Amino acid sequence: MPLKTLDQLDELKRCFDQHSRARTLKLLAQLNRHRFTDASALIRFHETLLFMRAYPQGARSLRQVEKILDSFIERVRALEESGADLLPFDDVEVSGIAGTSVEDTFSYSITGWLVKRHPAQVSINWEWHEDEYRLAATWPRFLPLLEEDALVEANVPYLDWLHAAEGSSTRDLSWLVERFERLSLSEKERAELYESLKLYVRWELGNSRSTRTQMKRRVRKIFYHTKSLFRRSDVSLAREFVQPDIKLERLSRGGGEAVLDLARETSTVRYRELYGFTHGDAARVLRACLGRGAEVFLMGVPPARRLPVRAYHAGLVFKNGVPVCYVEGLTLFERMEIGFNVYYTFREGESAWIYSRLLKIFRQMLNVTAFSIDPYQLGYENEEGIESGAFWFYRKLGFRPTLRRITKIMEAEEQKIAARKSYRTPARVLRELSEGHMILEIPPAPQSRWDSFRIRNVGLAVQRRMAKSFDGDALKMRRASVEEVTRALNVRANDWKEAERNAFEDLALVLALIPDLADWTKDERLDVVRIVRAKASADEARYVRLLQRHPRLRDEVIKLGS
Repeated sequence: MPLKTLDQLDELKRCFDQHSRARTLKLLAQLNRHRFTDASALIRFHETLLFMRAYPQGARSLRQVEKILDSFIERVRALEESGADLLPFDDVEVSGIAGTSVEDTFSYSITGWLVKRHPAQVSINWEWHEDEYRLAATWPRFLPLLEEDALVEANVPYLDWLHAAEGSSTRDLSWLVERFERLSLSEKERAELYESLKLYVRWELGNSRSTRTQMKRRVRKIFYHTKSLFRRSDVSLAREFVQPDIKLERLSRGGGEAVLDLARETSTVRYRELYGFTHGDAARVLRACLGRGAEVFLMGVPPARRLPVRAYHAGLVFKNGVPVCYVEGLTLFERMEIGFNVYYTFREGESAWIYSRLLKIFRQMLNVTAFSIDPYQLGYENEEGIESGAFWFYRKLGFRPTLRRITKIMEAEEQKIAARKSYRTPARVLRELSEGHMILEIPPAPQSRWDSFRIRNVGLAVQRRMAKSFDGDALKMRRASVEEVTRALNVRANDWKEAERNAFEDLALVLALIPDLADWTKDERLDVVRIVRAKASADEARYVRLLQRHPRLRDEVIKLGS
């Protein structure tokens, strides 16, 4: 009974007519009474319920969905007590269900955040730790005389040393994090040292609001669906870009912190870590209502966490309070490399429409006119992208390949699709199509300007200069680049704020590759100085917009990166 009933519920979750709503209520009641004995079936029920929470048919079905989800921890515990195989709960696509745990070698930043936010639920799984040599190299920093044992003895009882020092065996993780925080090292150095230990941290989720089962933002009004969901064919980016601007609201610092905490929980329970969520700037979190019960929270990172060259923004999208996807944008001049990921459970929702709204916001915020898709998003060395047909998702929205070779393959496939409706592009061909970037230009942006540009090429050019002129000495090259660019721009960076000096040091590595920088006009050089200082300003959008006003610098950077 349950598999057939689950099939029927899965079919009805995207149907919103009156008959379907009535049938859905009956199926929910049947499944609510059923005692599941198989983890995979229970997981499937859970994911269908989450979809129905985000895309509800009506108030009655939503109340029933919420009631069943509230009882899910008992269902998981009953399954465990029955001796069923619980391994399916560890799959990264469905991790984070109430009554389960997640376990991984989390970054130093996320581990510290977990210790502060969920101290009683996190611990170290010592059974999984393998590299005792790293303990011997690191722990003497805060365990006096450990070298006496670790450097000359075999089978050193490291946990005995640890428990003797911290006075118990129940707070290993928090004690260790506190010790690392007290080291006289920079945040980056502490992170490198901690992460070298490769400690597996276990987070017992229980029935907390951090579980995917209970994770939901309070919203003022639920958007109930009464008609079919928007399909990809209903979406036009050209039409979207000419719509009125979407209103952006800046949150208070407290509100920003709350959103970032939720974003970190959303990612961590899914074994993901997004740079902008981990290091987001709580003082500059923006909210935008996308319509149809969807809202996005956008954040940058503070000056100390910024990338050397590109501007960084991330966003988390909620549908009726449920986190459904995230976005990441890396912007240089008018070009943005955009990454978009819809969580597995919600991929049958209105993904294309949400994506179009996100592009509209980035166009509005940053004046972006060229959106670039990395091959990984399309399926390059990413079977998930191949299985979902990601290439065609972007192609049907108007993106084009930047490599002529791939364009020819695409055109041949489009002819086959036009000739035979039942035709599906084979996985082998999808892998070929995913081997290059795709790009979307918004008029009046000229085509092909950014086709061959890769930021990695700029970085490799810096490495070649270091090898050729500085014998591989990074520090020597940094000092020389700062001196060269200081002279070329006639600037006194010593008078600047620390964040501005750090930005100057990074950007000087790129500017030093421009041979005639000193010969630029006075206004062109002054504008470069404004750009450098804007990289460390409160909002990186200013940095992006100043870049867009400097055509000569744009031409040089494109040349370096092509």
